[in-house]
Amino acid sequence: MFTDADTIPPDALASAPALTRTAAQTLAEQLASRFADRIRDRLLAPGARLPSVRQCAAQHGLNPSTVVAAYDLLLAQGLVLAQRNRGFFVRDRAPLRERPAARSDAPAAAGAADTPTRMAAPVNAAALIRGMFHPAGSRPQPGMGAFPPDWMASTFLQAAVRRVTTPQALADSSLRYGEPLGDGHLRRVLADRLQGMGLPVGPQQIITSVGATHALDIVSRTLLKPGDCVMVEEPGWAVEFARLAAMGMRILPVPRGPAGPDLAVMARYCEAHAPKLFVSVSVLHNPTGYSLSPASAHRVLQLAQQHDFYVVEDDTYGHIAPEHATRMSVLDGLQRTIYVSGFAKILAPNWRVGYLAAPAEWVERLLDTKLLTTLTTPSLLERALAHCIEQGQLRRHAERIRTRLDLARTRSTRLAQAAGCRFVSEPAGLFGWVDTGVDTEALSQRMLDEGYLIAPGALFHAARAPSTLMRINFATTQDAAFWSVFSQRVAAP
Repeated sequence: MFTDADTIPPDALASAPALTRTAAQTLAEQLASRFADRIRDRLLAPGARLPSVRQCAAQHGLNPSTVVAAYDLLLAQGLVLAQRNRGFFVRDRAPLRERPAARSDAPAAAGAADTPTRMAAPVNAAALIRGMFHPAGSRPQPGMGAFPPDWMASTFLQAAVRRVTTPQALADSSLRYGEPLGDGHLRRVLADRLQGMGLPVGPQQIITSVGATHALDIVSRTLLKPGDCVMVEEPGWAVEFARLAAMGMRILPVPRGPAGPDLAVMARYCEAHAPKLFVSVSVLHNPTGYSLSPASAHRVLQLAQQHDFYVVEDDTYGHIAPEHATRMSVLDGLQRTIYVSGFAKILAPNWRVGYLAAPAEWVERLLDTKLLTTLTTPSLLERALAHCIEQGQLRRHAERIRTRLDLARTRSTRLAQAAGCRFVSEPAGLFGWVDTGVDTEALSQRMLDEGYLIAPGALFHAARAPSTLMRINFATTQDAAFWSVFSQRVAAP
């Protein structure tokens, strides 16, 4: 299991000590306690399968009867469920409400993991999100969803905060609510930046948010109602799948290829389900690293116009993208697109500054949703960010990150290939999408015993299924020691 942040429990990710019989605890109790801790820390998510009795016994050098006793203890604690002839699975202690059934005439999506008639949330949304808030461990983690903190360290952030926190500024900003749309200075700076990308947008079309995830949530709550169909790219971001499912949406997975989404699948979904929204990471897609081609972008926009749905373009990784990368919102001019981005991945995760740019006719409704959820956003941090952008500090910082990432990607790719991994997509951006040849969900448990958190491929699909794929973070997989352990664990029974 993994979290999509650089935050993991240090005690859980230290190499697990060998199980030894003591007067205080039997071997079965120690093993059950280890699994229980991982379940409670969300390192094992609802639905995850525990190793088979035989595999677990071989892994830990135990008698199979000891493993059976440990699993019985977990059953008694209500942490796992036993399924006949299938094994033991982590129990979802906060099940989502029943979803409305999708239409039975759904088209089969070639290459998709499942059809819309069987779509469900892959994991509990809260479980994924809570797992992001443990204290960080000292060891670089291959499953991280962000740059390591030392990569983002800078002095200009503190200087910008000091600049905007004069006594007068504190009095003006802290003792009253800020502007509903967000700090006007930041919105003007963002509008200039987007216009430089070719997106014709004014400050009045920009709404700031508490991070990009909040911006996506504002859009979903404004444009959708429970039971609506939403097309999402698959593989894709696990939290987005879970977030939409938790809101009661019907998830329609669209296979993502090198040039863009599978257009034939999208067309069939449009005919059968009349989706309201398509959520896309056009540039440096997570987890594949693919970027959208102009031809694919044009066709998606034609489908949106023809079938009356909107495209939400999540440009979270735009700061490390090649210049002139294709963005649907630029081609469309915000007619049927809504652009979303933020600064957590490149600058300051805890500032939680994100934003969206929308068609003028949607701004008031989107603003109403923002006001209902957060009232306003913290203007002091927004002003500090505006200063960093305006002075060119963010641009120079991003350039340094890109240069460092290029070197890391080369080294990490070489190590991964030497360890027997095959890249499913051309290495690009922050993430690599690799085939390990083994079930990575089972592998993730073996790697946890060694103190490493990996991101198994099952988490990137809307319907959970075994996968030999995993996502690696190029910034955190340059350590040959990790790949040595990885090779040993892949070869283990």
